[in-house]
Amino acid sequence: MQLDGKLVAITGSGRGIGRSMALAFAQKRSNLALIDLNAEDLAQTKALCESAGVRAETYVCNVTREQEVEATLDRVVADFGRLDVMINNAGITKDALLIKLQDGKVINKMSMDQWRAVVDVNLTGVFLGAREAAARMATLGNGGVIISTSSISRAGNMGQSNYSATKAGVVSMTVVWAKELARYGIRTGAIAPGFTRTEILDTMKPEMIERAVNAVPLRRMAEPAEMAHAAIFIAENDYFSGRVIEVDGGQRL
Repeated sequence: MQLDGKLVAITGSGRGIGRSMALAFAQKRSNLALIDLNAEDLAQTKALCESAGVRAETYVCNVTREQEVEATLDRVVADFGRLDVMINNAGITKDALLIKLQDGKVINKMSMDQWRAVVDVNLTGVFLGAREAAARMATLGNGGVIISTSSISRAGNMGQSNYSATKAGVVSMTVVWAKELARYGIRTGAIAPGFTRTEILDTMKPEMIERAVNAVPLRRMAEPAEMAHAAIFIAENDYFSGRVIEVDGGQRL
């Protein structure tokens, strides 16, 4: 796909990897539909994209709510007249051990709230974004690409039953959609980031960051722009579909 003049919609584009993806596509002369819950973050991303000389519009949307996702993508198509790339990037973590014992007694369990919140955003949100994007791409008749963000944790990471399950599900859905949507000229792809330098690190202790970096063969964190580079590759390569690109510095869990 030639990206100049195409329309790229990105959830979770207010900051972090999503913002980097938006800027990477802006450098390719793509226009942007920026989707997030935080209007202030969206405004900053919009300004950065517009400084690259492309059109960018913002849409506040909760990706877990079906009617909001439907209405948002209706607005996107109405505003731009097209939808070429949909990136389902919005995601959250709510880590906890499945159970925690002390003196032979269970003192804590991963709660249903922790489970549901992560499943709602990371799995249901991706499903809704892909479904509604596919419906509009197929109707418009120009094909397109659906890219979703998975994680190295899809292999199973301690303390992340909820997160690991959703990120494994993202990859499985990507394979299913590649088979189902090819007839409409729609390709799919997933990106599985490793330990990446984003705002979430602000909540981590320095010693935790050091341990995480030491587990990476390349001995450094990834930059968000390196994930964005993978998204550009998927969008541009017309023979890529139904696969996941692991951008993890060689780390394995």
